[in-house]
Amino acid sequence: MSYGIHINGRPFEDEPRAGQCLRTYLRERGWFGVKKGCDAGDCGACTVHVDGEPVHSCLYPAVRAEGRAVTTVEGLADEGGELHSVQQQFLDAQGFQCGFCTAGYLMTTAALDTEQLADLPRAFKGNLCRCTGYRAIEDAVRGVRHTEEPDAGRAVGRNLGAPADPQVVTGTARYTFDLDVPGLLHMKLLRSPHPHARILAIDTAAALRVPGVHLVLTHHDAPERLYSTARHEHPTEDPDDTRLLDDTVRYIGQRVAAVVADSEAAAEEGCRRIEVTYEQLPYVTDPEEAMAPGAPVVHDKGPESRIARPENNVVGEVHGEIGSVEEGFAEADVIYEETFRTQRVQHASLETHGAVAWYETGEGGEERLTVRSSTQTPFLTRRALCALFDLELKQVRVLAGRVGGGFGGKQEMIVEDIVALAVMRLRRPVKLEYTRAEQFYGATTRHPFTIGVRAGARSDGTLTALQVRVVSNTGAYGNHGPAVMFHSVGESMAVYRAPHKKVNAYSVYTNSVPAGAFRGYGLGQVVFAVESVMDELARRTGVDPLVFRELNIIGPGEHMISPGGGEEDLEIASYGLDQCLQVVRDAIGEYGSGEGDDVPDGWLVGQGTGMSMIATGPPGGHFADATVKLLQDGTYDIAVGTAEFGNGTTTVHKQITAGALSTTVDRIAIRQSDTDVVRHDTGAFGSAGTVVAGKAVMQAADALAVHLLDFAARYLGAAAPGECRLTADAVECAGRVVSLKELFQAARAAGRELLADGHWGGSPRSVAFNAQWFRLAVDPGTGEIRILRSVHAADAGKVMNPMQCRGQVEGGVAQALGATLFENVRLDERGQVTTAAFRRYRLPQYADVPRTEVHFMETSDAIGPLGAKSMSESPFNPVAPAFANALRDATGIRFTELPLTRDRVWLALDAAARG
Repeated sequence: MSYGIHINGRPFEDEPRAGQCLRTYLRERGWFGVKKGCDAGDCGACTVHVDGEPVHSCLYPAVRAEGRAVTTVEGLADEGGELHSVQQQFLDAQGFQCGFCTAGYLMTTAALDTEQLADLPRAFKGNLCRCTGYRAIEDAVRGVRHTEEPDAGRAVGRNLGAPADPQVVTGTARYTFDLDVPGLLHMKLLRSPHPHARILAIDTAAALRVPGVHLVLTHHDAPERLYSTARHEHPTEDPDDTRLLDDTVRYIGQRVAAVVADSEAAAEEGCRRIEVTYEQLPYVTDPEEAMAPGAPVVHDKGPESRIARPENNVVGEVHGEIGSVEEGFAEADVIYEETFRTQRVQHASLETHGAVAWYETGEGGEERLTVRSSTQTPFLTRRALCALFDLELKQVRVLAGRVGGGFGGKQEMIVEDIVALAVMRLRRPVKLEYTRAEQFYGATTRHPFTIGVRAGARSDGTLTALQVRVVSNTGAYGNHGPAVMFHSVGESMAVYRAPHKKVNAYSVYTNSVPAGAFRGYGLGQVVFAVESVMDELARRTGVDPLVFRELNIIGPGEHMISPGGGEEDLEIASYGLDQCLQVVRDAIGEYGSGEGDDVPDGWLVGQGTGMSMIATGPPGGHFADATVKLLQDGTYDIAVGTAEFGNGTTTVHKQITAGALSTTVDRIAIRQSDTDVVRHDTGAFGSAGTVVAGKAVMQAADALAVHLLDFAARYLGAAAPGECRLTADAVECAGRVVSLKELFQAARAAGRELLADGHWGGSPRSVAFNAQWFRLAVDPGTGEIRILRSVHAADAGKVMNPMQCRGQVEGGVAQALGATLFENVRLDERGQVTTAAFRRYRLPQYADVPRTEVHFMETSDAIGPLGAKSMSESPFNPVAPAFANALRDATGIRFTELPLTRDRVWLALDAAARG
């Protein structure tokens, strides 16, 4: 008896494997719109229709689909290619950013009836989005249109849709693993069960006997060279403390061996058959204990690894003082001192870490290693692979497809190295794709911080002293540890004008899952503490919190001063913080009486503000090169290295180019994030996609415009280029018109190519400002919190694309609310992650996130391209303190530890009530 299933109207008769889920069955047959996000039915990215009913295909056995009609997102459009109404609505509203979750939302929405559409929080209970903040999704479902039609020369400042939008809504956008690679082998990793141990022996014989297993890699196969998984333009920013496979393991979950096989099942069985003999070593999981004399040493390495004090587990530290804080405290009428703690947070990008690599043959017959990875840093990853394996740059190609979310987590090399080693051994294509559980214990998290703050002020609200002590738990490896620690005490302290400042900060090794880059890069943790202290000082001096800030914040044109240094190339090239605080003042005025609040009797109501400043780019140089050229058909091509993962840089780069060349964005193609086809780009991190890569694109586009006018003037015999002007598809010179197609041919005949290059080195740097305000209500009987209103003011300079920028702000606020209210990567006493699944790790859902009112300030930056600033990381930072300050206003209790879970709030309220 033959098996039969109809997928998008086409019959398939091949029978699924025993136990195979419908998701893998569909993807193996090329329906890549069905995404893998969790393996547990928690995220909804794999949603398809079976006989018209939505199901999570990762939980649905493929064998149950026999005789049924299965529809994926690729099958939503009709046979003529006309989009389903829901696809068109998501296109019109741009109801997505990275788009990895979009197919699931489309399939869920397309199946909703009228009653379900009226209750979206319930309808979307099975779908998660990490990027958007959900407002854009709601607007898409409700049929609200945000995108505008392009006009020639009028691109910047418009709500133009992203170039890949049609591919996202039809399921044809290609993410990392959305391709068919012939002869593909699969890798699985054996991981350490111990927090600290030495490998005495490792026996792989039984694993190699498993049918289908081709290779087992252990530390005997790994290069001796040490490196960092963190990716920065200057590798010396991070300690060299990592070996590809090590004979010492330093946390539960560290990779011990890799098995490569014909299938994932065979690779997993191979991992189970490996026998490892360990010598368990003393371990430490608390950073304060790790710094104490006699603590177990996590890394016993020499100065060549650039670890500050390995004997004390201090990977990096900063100490500095401006003035004398003791004098400042002596001048103060009020002194407030408190210790704050922030937790580990997972990036939770719906596309997990992964890479697939193979050898390809170049035009000259030479073999070259090609790595396709879910990465924010293709060029830096290529450089690191070459250094690790002693290869030349021309021998390695790294590229990224569309990346399904990053948030800093993919500014690492944690899969590409082991995959490359396997490919070099086998000369066969190899794939490694993390499971959701591995993402929790095998990737990185946000750094947990302990922040001690002591601050003093006069009775009139003037700050006299600000002292901060930071201890950052970087985990078992120092990737990003020193840089995050250093950045955390930069703008968080520089934004205030206290004459006396002091900082002592430590990044500390422990035997726990490594921390890494995360949105805000350490600022959010310290801003939570400093802004909470400022609110408390305002209360104790009797000064309104907004007035207190206005008295003490840095002003336009002032020099930023942090006791840790590092502000040499940082300047206020435009100033919008005063406007941000005015937005908050207006919101308070509108809600001053609380009239209109839907609050049950007995609930406590409060409001609170937080603000922050962030540099638009990292220190030390962040480089981007771009090329813009005229093509044969009269359209243009941009080549720029920045990866696209919902950050919207692709759209902005096309808008900048369209404005410079007086054309429309649909006449511009873009090539990106491939080391073969574009020039160097440091990477899509540090809020640099618009302000660094965008500036390189602008330079190239402006230069090309000059070249075109100059060539057209000579070609047409015009007196001067000034008599010529560009139009969408031609150049007009003194009444004569030459099409861009003809101009291309004329240039070719003359042996010329009409193109121009641009470069920007990321310095000097400017700053962006943000302020967040909440009004909330608290049930003292249960600890439940309701957000009554959320207002965010963003100083983004000239806003390139208001729709996209608003989405970045909303997504940042939503992610920060998750970190504020419930997200917490929990570890047991041995450092083992106990929340390695979405159902154990609480992500914000549709019902959790309010519609945030986003206001953009009227500023234009003197450094950024066309006056733009960064706005991808900064909205995250003021959210937690604004929420904590509102909670303090409502309850009278200063909460000092995140997350502000319902039980934590109730316990504090209950203790206060008991006296």
